Amino acid sequence: MYDAAIIGTGPAGLSAALCLKLHEKNLIWFGSPAMSAKVEKSEKIANYPGAGLVSGEELNARFRAHAEAMGLTPVDQMVTSIMPTRDYFTVLANNEIYEAKTLLLATGVVSGKGFPGEQEYLGRGVSYCATCDGFLYKGKRIAVFCGGKRFEHEVRYLAEIAEKVYLFAGYPDCAVDAPNVEKIPAIREVRGGLKLTSLALADGREIEVSALFCLRGAVAPATLLPGLEMDGAHIVVNRRQETSVPGCYAAGDCTGRPYQLTKAVGEGNVAAHEMLERMES
Repeated sequence: MYDAAIIGTGPAGLSAALCLKLHEKNLIWFGSPAMSAKVEKSEKIANYPGAGLVSGEELNARFRAHAEAMGLTPVDQMVTSIMPTRDYFTVLANNEIYEAKTLLLATGVVSGKGFPGEQEYLGRGVSYCATCDGFLYKGKRIAVFCGGKRFEHEVRYLAEIAEKVYLFAGYPDCAVDAPNVEKIPAIREVRGGLKLTSLALADGREIEVSALFCLRGAVAPATLLPGLEMDGAHIVVNRRQETSVPGCYAAGDCTGRPYQLTKAVGEGNVAAHEMLERMES
């Protein structure tokens, strides 16, 4: 049982992880070891106090170095489900289960609303984890949305066990190439009855499939955690960074504008102190 689970390795997640580490709490930190892709891609950053005029690549490297110096190592697994209980949270990531007394969502803003019908068929043919659910569709026809090159190995895994894979890549130059993989145009709608049975495509076709695997960088917070109050794409929090779910906090871009480094770092710190107070109460 961990004292805290943090989801997200951007500035908010790092800020919270550093605070909890300094207070010698047992924490698990989910996210990319590369830290913040958003920071990394910034050409110049001029409003981060003490850093001067710095490139995003340089600042992100400092974030990684700081985490390493503090003995913080992110777990490079995508969280696909969170289940709250009375006293703790059960976190499912890459088919492994973790338990934590408190939880911080620092996921950033999850882009895109998903496909029409996706949420309705989640758990009934729609999955966010190839290694978790792929075996259920061995020898069947499935579809895969691949949101980036980092997920291509998962597409290849699915191609090895499925009869046929219909692949829609959300980026150019997808390198997946196998005899049973057919690249398709954009997915317009997920359809079915009690379970998913077909997909409507942008070219007007409808293809029959048993499952749709959506491989994205993150799962929308409201999908991750049932009962989480949202305002559009943002998690609703109070000044203590508390969400509508007791024991769960949120910080950074996922709580709303302004999307600024300084705001994210501050909220991460506030959330960590509130989590500490809850642990000690």
